[in-house]
Amino acid sequence: MTARPFLTTERLELWHPRAGDLEARHAVVTHPATGRFLGPIATLHEHAIRFMRGAGSWFLYGYGPLMLRLRGRDAVIGNCGIFHTFRGLGADFDDHPEAGWIVGAEHVGQGLGGEAMKAVLGWFDREHGRRRIVCMIAMRNEGSLRLADKLGFTPLRQTDLPEGDTVQLLERLSE
Repeated sequence: MTARPFLTTERLELWHPRAGDLEARHAVVTHPATGRFLGPIATLHEHAIRFMRGAGSWFLYGYGPLMLRLRGRDAVIGNCGIFHTFRGLGADFDDHPEAGWIVGAEHVGQGLGGEAMKAVLGWFDREHGRRRIVCMIAMRNEGSLRLADKLGFTPLRQTDLPEGDTVQLLERLSE
C-alpha cells in the first residue's frame, strides 16, 4: 500500500485500510449515536474479523472499504466504499458489489458521506465499469436512506436480519 490517500475530495482523504486503523474504526462504529443503526455492538474481536474481511475484498476483487480522514488529519472519522461480501440475504443481494458508508457522529450532517461516496462511485465506474451495486440500510436511518436515493440507489426489498433488525435493501442498476 502507498503512503498517500487512495482518493481525495475537497474535504476528505480516503485511505486503504491499515492495521493501525482497526481500533479507530471500532471507536467510530461503537459510538452510541453511530452504532444505533449498525446492529449489535461488536466486540473488538468481532469487529477485527469484519475489518479484515473488508480489507480482503481489495485483494480478491480490486475494491473494498476506505478509511475516511479529514484532509491533512490523521484521525479516522468513518469509512466508506464498495466491497464484496456474502451476507446470506439471497441471490439478489449476495455476491454483488455492496456500497456502504459510516460517518462518525461528530461529523454527521456535513455532507461528508455523500462527498466520499460520489468519489468512490466515480472511481468504481471508471475502473470496474458501471454495474449493479447493492446496499443495506437500517429502516430508521433516514439520513442514509436519503443519501442512497441521491446516489441513485432504489429500493429492492425489506428484510429482517438474524438479530431482528429490519433493513432496506437497495440497488443501483448498471443503467
